Amino acid sequence: MIQEIIVVEGKDDTAAIKRAVKADTIETGGSAIGKDVLRRIALAKERRGVIVFTDPDHAGERIRKIISAKVPGCKHAFLPQELAEHKGDIGVENASPEAIRRALDTVRTEYADIGEAEVTWTDLMDAGLLVHPDAAARRLAVGNTLGIGYCNGKQFHRRCAAFRITREEFASAVALLSPP
Repeated sequence: MIQEIIVVEGKDDTAAIKRAVKADTIETGGSAIGKDVLRRIALAKERRGVIVFTDPDHAGERIRKIISAKVPGCKHAFLPQELAEHKGDIGVENASPEAIRRALDTVRTEYADIGEAEVTWTDLMDAGLLVHPDAAARRLAVGNTLGIGYCNGKQFHRRCAAFRITREEFASAVALLSPP
């Protein structure tokens, strides 16, 4: 059983998680997260730890940001969009048990005291993750390899700092790409 409580968006996500692993969940009920849900998440983080596992879409990212702001220091699991899609619908509920387990195996802790990022803007530029014709696709590939998901360039840099991605981890992930 997973010790931490997994935060998901809804009942179908809970069902998918339970098909993949033995774990307890908290459902946000969508992107309008109420104060009661945030209090439960804060208590769960204090007592057992929390893994935020939202859909790899705009609404899921919004929920993730709200939780990060109100309950800093949570762990995060990211599911690549292509593993969460079924007939045009994107969500954790569409992922296979194997994909869910893989995402939970690469959980990252978001640190509240971000500090200075090891990965610099220059590193992102040199890797072709910014101002490059294929920058979005390259960020997607590197983000999936690092287990921090897809985001724009500014958010990618922030996530590298928040999840304390080392230069070595970053270089290894970038090495899997074709040269920029």
